[in-house]
Amino acid sequence: MRILVLGATGYLGTHVAEQLRVRPDARVLVGGRSPAADVTVDLAADRPQDLAEALAEAAPDAVVNCAGATGGDAATLAEVNARGPAVLCAALRKAAPGARLVHLGSAAEYGPTEPGVRVTESAPTRPAGPYGATKLAGTVAVTASGLDAVVLRVGNPVGPGAPPTGLPGRVAALLAASFGDDGDDPEAVLRLGDLSARRDFVDVRDVARAARLAVTAEGPLPSVLNVGGGEARPVRELVRALADAAGFRGRIVEEEDGGSARSAQVSWQCSDITAAGDALGWKPAHPLDASVAALWAATGRRAGPAAGVAAR
Repeated sequence: MRILVLGATGYLGTHVAEQLRVRPDARVLVGGRSPAADVTVDLAADRPQDLAEALAEAAPDAVVNCAGATGGDAATLAEVNARGPAVLCAALRKAAPGARLVHLGSAAEYGPTEPGVRVTESAPTRPAGPYGATKLAGTVAVTASGLDAVVLRVGNPVGPGAPPTGLPGRVAALLAASFGDDGDDPEAVLRLGDLSARRDFVDVRDVARAARLAVTAEGPLPSVLNVGGGEARPVRELVRALADAAGFRGRIVEEEDGGSARSAQVSWQCSDITAAGDALGWKPAHPLDASVAALWAATGRRAGPAAGVAAR
């Protein structure tokens, strides 16, 4: 089975490619802009015709699109998250119409939801900012493509390799770089924004396993499946667990003006993951503490100046 993974060198893509390579019948092809890629692809810039030619040569049985932008201005987000999936679908219809497409979406597509309620895939989508809006546009492109396609709407991924563009990776990097051997100093201060929001955290390795199952599942799949932890956990709880894993014994200070606009708009986020269990036989296997421990183990600790650095 020939499986093309786009964005295979990114956070989610790295884990997805690792999961797929475990299959003895799989040949995983890496698609991207790097000269080392098996298939040269730039979803933000390629014309559908050029991408179709590359796909025809690769002849994939399945494509997993892990490419995406989580930061940057609205134009950058739109190029990668909205245009990219649309171009990919157009190229697949021409070059490999029988290939299964597994596209990684985001729970940010839902936007604000009612506290205490797990959202199903049929819930209204009201993204609170450019990131969620562009991811939703990508989802619409995939679900309207007519291809054998499924969108995995991913919660807040946590685990080894988390980038500093997200809160878990940012806090881990801050602890590693800024506190060093003084992390157990009770006078050390970690300054963050408001941590009162609740999020649906899911281990990145569980996300990768869901992608693998989606690639190989028989028959048509639902157009959208939620992939999350199934619980709304306080962000404050994650930060404290990460600080404990790092051996940080100082104070965590929440500053009113330090939070993100999205956190203020979306105070609660939790996905109903029943459909993914029914369609894929999937459920999360890693508890949050294990995800945090794996993140810290992968980040490590480096000596550096101690105390008092603000993380926004």
